[in-house]
Amino acid sequence: MPARHRKPRDKSLTERYRAGDFDAERVEQEEADPSAERFSARSKNAQQNKILRTSLMRAAEQAIAIDPETLPIALVTQVYSLYVQIEHADRVYLAVVRKTLTKVSDTQLVVGDQVRFRDVGATDESGQPEAVIEQILPRRTVLTRADSFKGNIQHPIVANAEQMLIVASVKLPAVKWGLVDRMLIAARSGGLVPIVCLNKMDLSVDSAPEAGAERATDTDETVPPLAALAHYTSLGIQTLQASVERQTGLDDLRECLKDRTTVLAGHSGVGKSSLIRAIQPELDIRIGEISGYTAKGRHTTTSARRYRLDFGGTVIDTPGVKLFGLWGVSRENLIEYFPDVENETAPPWRVQSYRRIAESLK
Repeated sequence: MPARHRKPRDKSLTERYRAGDFDAERVEQEEADPSAERFSARSKNAQQNKILRTSLMRAAEQAIAIDPETLPIALVTQVYSLYVQIEHADRVYLAVVRKTLTKVSDTQLVVGDQVRFRDVGATDESGQPEAVIEQILPRRTVLTRADSFKGNIQHPIVANAEQMLIVASVKLPAVKWGLVDRMLIAARSGGLVPIVCLNKMDLSVDSAPEAGAERATDTDETVPPLAALAHYTSLGIQTLQASVERQTGLDDLRECLKDRTTVLAGHSGVGKSSLIRAIQPELDIRIGEISGYTAKGRHTTTSARRYRLDFGGTVIDTPGVKLFGLWGVSRENLIEYFPDVENETAPPWRVQSYRRIAESLK
């Protein structure tokens, strides 16, 4: 018996919507046909299809003559696969981007973006007001990473932040200085002020490499963390030392974040969330907290999230990363981010970091 060949998988509804070829009438006909495999009652996309037919999506398709300059400005605080959450005058809206705007925009919306929006005068089933984004305002700064070390595709993470707190831990996990260097470059290339925070200082910190370790072959495991931190300080980079366990360094951290918009970044498990909860205990920034949205099958978290601090300022939490491809950085201009290598004052581990990054770039 010849093998049955499945029909090639169609583009997802989200892709079809953004591409402008979503046909609600045709989808309804397909759903009505019991033999339509893609849109059967068991299809994973059935619920998503219903979402795309909501009044909010229809409002995004409407061509309304309006001067965007007359519309209020809101801040993007969360981005989902189909929707974004925006905030204006202490009111939080569930919004979508006007359909024609998605076709001409050369980048995706990210947390921190400023947008002009139109209140559609409706609410969702939870009572949240709904809106359509009519204009995306220019960014002052942007934290961007590439999809790979080779930097083929731009992936913006956060817009309009002032500084970037790069959190590393003494142990568990051990410091990845190469990753720290990549984040330093990403911050500076995007117009953000970088800050390096060495966390979990309650764990053992050796002031010197292990016995017998050759400085010419320094690795992340043999580089003394405090010596590395001191070197960053010599380069004009602000550094912090903190321990939630011992409650040390928290006042310095609070002062550093006060009245500023700060991006949190670091390897998974370094304690970014623990640090923020230590200075503002009632703020639980665990990613799992937003599962209330995903439980409805409607929202999928795809980016960072913004939180207000009681003592002033905001922090934008980003998912922990293991890799950080650089965007807009080439072998030719990489040396600009390594002045110590250029003037031959860099320790061996920094020279190695520079060489590894250079080899990964085009």
